Amino acid sequence: MPKVAPIDQRKADHIKINLEQDVRSALTNGLEKYHFAHEALPELDLNRLDTTLSLFGKRLAAPLLISSMTGGTAEAETLNLRLAEAAQETGIAMGVGSQRAAIEHPEQAKTFQVRRAAPDILLFANLGAVQLNYGYGIEQCRRAVDMIQADALILHLNPLQEAVQDAGDVNFAGLAKKIEDVCRKLEVPVIAKEVGWGISERTAHLLAECGVSAIDVAGAGGTSWSQVEMHRAPDEFTRQLAATFVGWGIPTADSILNVKNAVPGMTIVASGGLKDGLDIAKCIALGATLGGMAGHFLKAAAVSTEKTIERINLVKRQIEVTMFAAGVEKLEGLSLRLIEK
Repeated sequence: MPKVAPIDQRKADHIKINLEQDVRSALTNGLEKYHFAHEALPELDLNRLDTTLSLFGKRLAAPLLISSMTGGTAEAETLNLRLAEAAQETGIAMGVGSQRAAIEHPEQAKTFQVRRAAPDILLFANLGAVQLNYGYGIEQCRRAVDMIQADALILHLNPLQEAVQDAGDVNFAGLAKKIEDVCRKLEVPVIAKEVGWGISERTAHLLAECGVSAIDVAGAGGTSWSQVEMHRAPDEFTRQLAATFVGWGIPTADSILNVKNAVPGMTIVASGGLKDGLDIAKCIALGATLGGMAGHFLKAAAVSTEKTIERINLVKRQIEVTMFAAGVEKLEGLSLRLIEK
């Protein structure tokens, strides 16, 4: 049996692979099936459109989330601080990567602690939900939130990633009851998040019954974590196992509709292969509150904070121009202009 990589090495591998390898899903995000009706006379001033919103008590300048990515290594600390500085400057939300490394190795907590760079942002802590079956409970959830002074906790769901990972944590049995317990006892909202394979109606129902405050669909069409695991597989058996699932999952657009149909009124975060502000506008029109992007911001943060701010401002402007050309003054008006091809 090959030796399992320590968690900090695994996190370093994930950053390197995401920056250097093609780890895209074989599926699209499904948003190509939709377009907006164009208005040649929008009767609007582009510079006076309203992209603001409130979520979990924080005001955001745009419906944009820097999706959970990283932490637990020295490189990750630099990336997280740059991402946080950019989020603070532009008034958007941010999630950190899984904090399990810092729960088990407290000296790594500083790689996640970004409040010093971003005192005002909407910030999400993050733990793997499956860890609730491996000794974690409300205490560890509170530690994750307190560690970074978070406004909410993401519990991420990654059964396929764990199943194709060498010695992954694959006991997902009875997990709903434990998620429900966390939702009931934790002092901040809980967000359930997939990591790139989407949410079915059945899962949306189950998560709603658990009491989650939001669902991040993280649909197929972007980064495939089975492909990431394929690149770090220790042997040919594990490599082939991971490679099998490059086309697995529920596309992002379908996942949004699944949650909307199953649990009307649920706060939806859309992520999974979103390329730009036009994609985010389509997600808002389908029923999402926020659009999350990861890879684009990770690549920008690898260069500088300024590059990250530039990228965020581009995405925000793309949302604004979409609204302008569709004749929509506020985000909620986008749903009236979306057309299925």
